[in-house]
Amino acid sequence: MLLELDPPLRGPWRALHSPTSRVPSHGTTMLALSHALDLLPVDERGRTAPIGLRALLGTEEPELFPGFGREVLAPAPGRVMSAVDGAEDHAARRGLTSVGYALTQRGRLREGWAALAGNHVVLAIDGPGPARFVALCHLQRGSVAVRPGESVRAGGLLGRCGNSGNSTEPHVHLQVMDAPDPTLARAVPFTLPGGIPPEGGLARGL
Repeated sequence: MLLELDPPLRGPWRALHSPTSRVPSHGTTMLALSHALDLLPVDERGRTAPIGLRALLGTEEPELFPGFGREVLAPAPGRVMSAVDGAEDHAARRGLTSVGYALTQRGRLREGWAALAGNHVVLAIDGPGPARFVALCHLQRGSVAVRPGESVRAGGLLGRCGNSGNSTEPHVHLQVMDAPDPTLARAVPFTLPGGIPPEGGLARGL
């Protein structure tokens, strides 16, 4: 049976790198990314921050985006395996500067998965059957509300949406694995209530 998770965000969001549209969703099978999903928080009209000249030619403060600081919730009950909360929230890059930022990804990859994930939480999901671990990444610096070893309920606060790690604008990266270490794990497919939207599709958290 396909693992069903609760949405980790309240309010509206758009699906980016949706595994409904493509597998591997992030273009690689490395680091258990094959079925990962990015959730881009939007406002009630389905929009992220307005696109202007600055967005096209320069960088933007993450505070301009409707998702920055939005609560990130546990998508299932479980136990905290790891929690990182020290990476800075860097400037957002959506226009020409995003091209140069993409060229630096190889360097972050050399630093390891943690450099890509930024601030993040990994949970061991409770329940019968094979072990499953869910990672939620790119959290806001200083917002992580749990510590390793803690038990959390579904819907419990883990942190807030940020722009840390390998992120061009504030969003939440969600992936499920069969081991807590992404360098050793395999990706596990999952779904959300009502299904995962296709690329760019709009959904709403509970």
